[in-house]
Amino acid sequence: MKAKFLLLLISIGIVSCNNSERKDISSPTEKETIATSEPSIEERIAERAGIKNWDSIDELSFTFNVDRGDNHSERSWIWEPKTDNVRLIKDKDTINYNRKNLNPDSKEADKAFINDKFWLLAAFQPIWDEGVKISHEDRAPAPISKDTMGKMTVVYSDEGGYTPGDAYDFFYDESYRIKEWNYRKGNDSVPTISTTWEDYKDFNGLHLATDHRDGKTDFRLYFTGIAVKSNK
Repeated sequence: MKAKFLLLLISIGIVSCNNSERKDISSPTEKETIATSEPSIEERIAERAGIKNWDSIDELSFTFNVDRGDNHSERSWIWEPKTDNVRLIKDKDTINYNRKNLNPDSKEADKAFINDKFWLLAAFQPIWDEGVKISHEDRAPAPISKDTMGKMTVVYSDEGGYTPGDAYDFFYDESYRIKEWNYRKGNDSVPTISTTWEDYKDFNGLHLATDHRDGKTDFRLYFTGIAVKSNK
């Protein structure tokens, strides 16, 4: 976890991946209102990315790559979401662990997993994660293209997770597909990093961006080897 390529990435996007908090509703009238209400922006974004297919997925594997100039680094993951078994493959090392039973060694691996998985599945995280505050703007300039898009801001709680208090600004098009985002460490007003969301591909019903660039330097974060095993 102390390798050079982790110094930037472990500070980008590390938050808890938990099930979304659900309110206990006892009023039939309120139930009916909720059932007939329009989906929220975060729900539309997650739906656009294929969250309806998530429950059928037994295994997700991917390689997380970072290029900066002539420097390349990567690590590969195999994750079974239903059991939370995780395998990390990096260089010649392999670590197997279960996210429900972390020890000091596996916790370090899990920090990297949460970071890498967040980049891949960020469209789902506002639905899954507890302790988030979500706000929206109908029209806002995107940080790289300067195009006017919808904007969803997600701020994490100051407690819990590996880096509490962080914030993300998602910029999405008319189809609710994420096109760019800001990561703001500690909810700072100035983005820590902004990147594009490019090269979307369909993986068994998951519509995922596989390429991210900052538009300023030769920094590139991208995914290869994505494979989804589904029980459908």
